[in-house]
Amino acid sequence: YPSAGSGQEGTVYFDTRKFSKYGELSGLNKQEMIDISKERGADPTDPNKHDPLDFILWQKEKEGEPSWESPWGRGRPGWHIECSSMIYDNLGPQIDIHGGGFDLIYPHHESEIAQSESFTGKSPFSKFFMHVVYLKFGGEKMSKSLGNLVMVEKLLEDYSANAIRWLLLSHHYRTSWEYEDSFMKPAQDASDMIDRALSMCDKKDLEIKLPSEFTEAMNNDLDTPKALEVVANLGDKIIGEKSPDIEKKYFMSCLSVLGFLLSQ
Repeated sequence: YPSAGSGQEGTVYFDTRKFSKYGELSGLNKQEMIDISKERGADPTDPNKHDPLDFILWQKEKEGEPSWESPWGRGRPGWHIECSSMIYDNLGPQIDIHGGGFDLIYPHHESEIAQSESFTGKSPFSKFFMHVVYLKFGGEKMSKSLGNLVMVEKLLEDYSANAIRWLLLSHHYRTSWEYEDSFMKPAQDASDMIDRALSMCDKKDLEIKLPSEFTEAMNNDLDTPKALEVVANLGDKIIGEKSPDIEKKYFMSCLSVLGFLLSQ
């Protein structure tokens, strides 16, 4: 609905009261959503809203910001509608997996669902949502704004790409953890194990054949730490020359699925 407030003409809101599922993804109650939206820059007290949880679909033009013509005057898309528009244009009305940070569950993904399903009439908007929790460093969330970043290009001066990947995959994507420099040495040891085991495999023989325990781990909400245990066990057996050819295929296949480099 368009704003009817004096001087606010040109802003368009989504009426959350007309979408009964609003809040189901996050599981938050109304007051919790109001509090979070206030923290994220929204204004629940906006007198032009029918409800404090209503969000902006089209923002009236503001000086110094990009703007385009629209049926409601010059302005720009709201934060949430941009993503729904890109998904609809490139992938269609429904998708299988939607990823993002844990902090995007509400209001961003909650609002994406509401506006997308209301527009297309198709539900669910996404079959699965996968939310990554925070990576910490120095006791705080690692972020560009805080400047507490550990850059990959810096790590590559001392460690292999496979070591970095091993470290990241050794933590489940929904489990928060804090980076420490000391973590890189055992990750590099694992990378060295991979290289040694691969040297005993025929890479020309690569075809994706996966052991059941690896598939079970990955099917269990992408349990990459458990998947790495499978990789480590296969690698140790290959190095110990106690591995049949099929396990060498398993080893290379698991590495390939997880994105490891088969040659440095």
